[in-house]
Parts: sequence; C-alpha cells; structure tokens
Amino acid sequence: MNYPFWDVPLLGSGWIIGLIAIFHVMISHFAVGGGFYLPMAEAKAIREGREDWLRAIRGHARFFIILTGVFGAVSGVGIWFAIGLAHPESTSTLIHNFVFGWAIEWVFFIVELTAAAVYYYGWDVLPRRIHLIVGWIYAFCAWMSLVIINGILTFMLTPGASWLGAAGTGQEATYFWQAFFNPTYFPSLVLRTLVCISMAGVYALITASRIDPLAEPQLKDELIRWSAKWLLPSFILVPIGFFWYLASVPESQRALLNLGISTIGQGTFTQVTRAATVVVMTSATILAFVYFSAWRNSRHFNLGRALCVLFLAFAATASAEHSREMLRKPFVVGEHMYSNGIRKQEVEKFNREGYLANSMWLQTDTPPVSLRRVALSERVEPDVTANLARGELMFRGQCLACHTVDGYRPIARLLQGRDRQSIGSFLKTLHENKPDSPYRSYMPPLVGTPDEVEALTDYLDALINHNVKSRPSQLAQAGKPSF
Repeated sequence: MNYPFWDVPLLGSGWIIGLIAIFHVMISHFAVGGGFYLPMAEAKAIREGREDWLRAIRGHARFFIILTGVFGAVSGVGIWFAIGLAHPESTSTLIHNFVFGWAIEWVFFIVELTAAAVYYYGWDVLPRRIHLIVGWIYAFCAWMSLVIINGILTFMLTPGASWLGAAGTGQEATYFWQAFFNPTYFPSLVLRTLVCISMAGVYALITASRIDPLAEPQLKDELIRWSAKWLLPSFILVPIGFFWYLASVPESQRALLNLGISTIGQGTFTQVTRAATVVVMTSATILAFVYFSAWRNSRHFNLGRALCVLFLAFAATASAEHSREMLRKPFVVGEHMYSNGIRKQEVEKFNREGYLANSMWLQTDTPPVSLRRVALSERVEPDVTANLARGELMFRGQCLACHTVDGYRPIARLLQGRDRQSIGSFLKTLHENKPDSPYRSYMPPLVGTPDEVEALTDYLDALINHNVKSRPSQLAQAGKPSF
C-alpha cells in the first residue's frame, strides 16, 4: 500500500471508511438495542408462562450472537484498519487523547462478548433467574460501550473550548473529561440510544417474520406486534433529540445545513441537507410501512417485507452517519485538525517554511512519480520531473483524503475545462482562504510556500490537460524536492 497516502481508485479512502462504518453501525446499534430486547422478551415469556415465546426468543438469540459477535466484531476491526490508513494523524490524536477511554471500552467489550456467549450457550443449562441476570449484564455492558465510544465520536465534531485551548501544548490528555463530555455528547447519546432501541425492533421483525403463520398464528401475531412497538420510542423522541443536537452544534457547522434548507427552491442543496432529508423521508416511510404491513397485517408479514424495513433502516442510518460526517467539514477534529490531517495551528508555519519540509509523512528519499495520465518520456527535463514530483506529493498529502482522480469527488471533473492559469487561480483562492471564500466552509486551506503551490498547479495541469512544460525561472528557484 502507498501508506500513508491511501489512494483507493474510484471510491477513495473516505468511502471505504464510510461503507465499513455504516455496515458496522447497523450491527453495533443492534448489539446494544438487541441486548435489552432479549432479556425483556425472555422475562415477559417467563412471567406469562409462554414456552412458545421462549423457543422463538432462543432462535432470535442465535441470530443475534452470530450477527453481532462475528460480523460486528470483524467490521469494528475493519474501521480501525481503514481509518489508520486514511487518516493516520487524526487516528493518532484519538488514541493518544483517549487511551484510557479505549481501555475502559475494551473491558466492557470483553465482558459483553463473554456474557453474550454465556447467555446463548447457557440457555438450557443455567437457572432462569441466573440466565436473565447474564442477559442484563450483557445489555448493560453493550450500552456502556456506546457511552464510551459516543464521547470520542462527538469529540471529533465538538472537542470543546477547554480542550482546544490546550491543543498543541502537550497537555491535551489532562482535559480528558472536558473533551469526553463535550457539547454534543448528551444529545448524541440520547439519539443513538433511541436508534439502538429501534434497531432491536427492526431485526426482531426479521426473525419473527419467519414464523409459520399456519402452524403458530398467535405466536407470530404477538411477536410481530411486540417487536413493532420497539420502533415507536425512536420515532416519537428522535425529533426532540435532533433539535437538541443541532442546538449544540457550532453555528459555523450548522450553517451548512441551513444553507441547503434556504436554497431548496434553487435546487442547490448542500450534501448534508440532502442526507438529512433522506433520513426524514426514510424514517417516515418505515413508520408507515411497519404500521400498515406489520401491525395491521402481522400474520402476513413475511421475510421480504422485513428485509424492506431493514433496507429502509440502512438508508436512514447511512444518511444520518453521512450527515454527521459532513457537519464536521472542513475539519476531521473540529476547529483543530483539517480533513487532510493538517492542524489549524500549523497553517502559518507550513505557509512560511513549506509543507513538504515539515510534514512528517513526506520524509522519504525516493518519492514515486505516478502521474496517472501523463507519460513522462526521457526527453522531459529532470527539473520538470522533480517539480512534478513535488506537486504530486502536495496532491497526495492535501487532496487525496477527500478526492480521487477519476472516481468519487474527482479532480478530473472538478477541474475539467480549466487551463493552467485557471487552475492556479483556484488554488490561490484555497491558499488565501479568505473569510468570504466560497470554499472556506467545507474545504481546508491549501498550505505551502508559493513554489509548492506552483508545483501543485503544474502537477494538476499535467494531470488534467496532459501539459508537461518547463518553467525555467520558477524551477530554478524551486530546485529539486527536499524530502
């Protein structure tokens, strides 16, 4: 791999993280909500003396432990692998600042996995009272994992004034609790807990839908209806939690959503507004579909309909997570680190001393020159090759985290039709990063010396327009790359 510049063709590294994360969130939220569903359903069955319920719940427990214990755990590891490649700087920040938080989370996670195994395999071995206690131990530990991870996830959007005041001093970890209980922590925890509860109902509908309505009509009717009720708290309380969450988001980030809402008539939605709209529409569709298809027609609710609900839940979850990610733009850690790994406090230094000379990821003696669309022949002057190598490293270090060449957010399409002068003007706008710049709210500033910006201009001109030309006066000043 070309670590630390993870160049994923077409999709880009961001979408690799996104796809793994959405898959993981769909399972991990079920792991929390389902942890409450199982002991509550079991307690209800014991209280009412329903052996048919206990048999059905045991089947659901088997589905639960396979999905969460295997696919949930593997996708969680996949997220760490992906973010470590795509965003090594931000991953390092999260690890160093929350090292004890991660340790606490891992303790809960280990107890959670152990309790899940004991709960399922001890179904016919443990006394019912002990078995229920194990189920509640699992539920508590699963929710506590969410409590810990939620603090770290919300920190990335709103690290808080106290932590930001210490950023760069080496004393960041002393503000652990201020960073953990950041402004969006509690509204996010409420929202995610509600989503976990609804996910428990969504997945329970899948296993309940497979009950034979001819053999056990009453059991299917009762389990479908009882599972459908788990979706109600989410749909009733999520709007309240959502407005609470928005009120906690910094005005600068909330402006991205407001801009999209205010320009609906012009058709110029921002991405975050589009995603938020999908969340609202799919959530309303789920509520209507479950009411008419599951609640009112429970005995005919089959697996196909249950999978439709799951697909809608997937769309809502994916859009919600995308909205949360987009709200952070242009940062990966709010007001501290830009999405390309450059810290806000480093911008001046990089502009003065050079990006290539100071970035820890660019200390290499033989940087490769790929130039995907440019065939560098032997007749190209060495100085030109060296200059293009500098430009490529600027591109890989500052652009590749969010853009690809030909795929998602493609540079080739964004700069299509621009000549070298136009590309240079665009980069100058990003470099100056003035308050009135149309790109300031969602793109990081371009950092580096004027020569480095010129090298990036040449590289993009070569990449887009296949234009490889020597500029003797500027190349003489730039010299060969200093790595």
